[in-house]
Amino acid sequence: MSQSSKKNRIIFIDLMRAFAVLMMVQGHTVDVLLAPDHRTLESPFFAAWLFMRGMTAPIFMFTAGTVFTYLFRLTDEPFNSNPRVKKGIKRFLLLVGFGYLLRYPTATLVDFSSVTEQSWKVFFAVDVLQLIGFGVLFLVMSAYIAERTKLPDYVVFTVIGFSFIFLFPFFANINWVEFLPSPVAGYFYQGTGSIFPLFPWACYVVFGGVLGSYLAKNPLVFKTFRFSRLLAIWGIVFIALFFAINWIEKIFYGDRDMYNSYYGLICLRVGFVLMMNGLISFLSIEINSIPRIIILIGRNTLLIYVVHLMILYGSAWNPGLFQAFGRSFDVVNTVFSTLIMITLMVSMVAVIHKLKIKSKELVT
Repeated sequence: MSQSSKKNRIIFIDLMRAFAVLMMVQGHTVDVLLAPDHRTLESPFFAAWLFMRGMTAPIFMFTAGTVFTYLFRLTDEPFNSNPRVKKGIKRFLLLVGFGYLLRYPTATLVDFSSVTEQSWKVFFAVDVLQLIGFGVLFLVMSAYIAERTKLPDYVVFTVIGFSFIFLFPFFANINWVEFLPSPVAGYFYQGTGSIFPLFPWACYVVFGGVLGSYLAKNPLVFKTFRFSRLLAIWGIVFIALFFAINWIEKIFYGDRDMYNSYYGLICLRVGFVLMMNGLISFLSIEINSIPRIIILIGRNTLLIYVVHLMILYGSAWNPGLFQAFGRSFDVVNTVFSTLIMITLMVSMVAVIHKLKIKSKELVT
């Protein structure tokens, strides 16, 4: 594989990574600071922001799956010899560990005498880092299954991804705490307070693996209009499924909020993610280089994610902006604060690179 091939594909992937993490930063910042009086769907700006807010996590997860599988498949080795297997397992442990550390219930590390029941519930809730960590583990397991069964990995990824979708409504209606400890039950449904249980959210990480595998096996494909068009077509198909499902549900259940549709909302999110990938790949067709800072942002998504959450929400060791100013800003101050937060994150990455501070654990 030529160096130029790698370079071209990295441009596309880094653009997606940078976009995903900066969308996450602005979404969290606005959500923490904007006052309730300004949260009205009558405002087209807030309605558009709220829609994008709902799409940010799927974009972030899908991109994580794409990146991991792309790097995994760049190494043309059997599963047992592929160094990315060990790296994937380490990445799984790191993401899950950071996910729990961000919600650690006590600053004393070992003294839990003052921890309330609510604090334990928050600590054990499954958030995006745990979800992506397990998504990476599922991709590793799926690659192993593909090799053992001699099936194309994108077939295995697709089947497993749809399994998370189809099982979602059944798993959501089971009271898992009757069978499992609460920390484990939180991975299967939202009943214990989890934000991102595996069903259906892991599907976005696994579906990202389909694109990552395709990009690795077709080095220059994203430089073609055909590739962008294909992603857009698949995006349109899933969005069309969303409207079809909504129409069918209205016939049987009457008017329903789209957020109450099990399968419809997932189709909408998958379709939107594919459309975004199609758009960015289209914009990348004529791009041969990008600013170094965009590459650095893409490579430091975990660091940016952890630091900006600690600033906004605080942790067991530091107070956050939410405790001091939570949902009290007007629109102007919220926008200004969001720009400051994004600038801080970008500056942090630039300074770390300038000082040549490197951490293989925190960098993709």
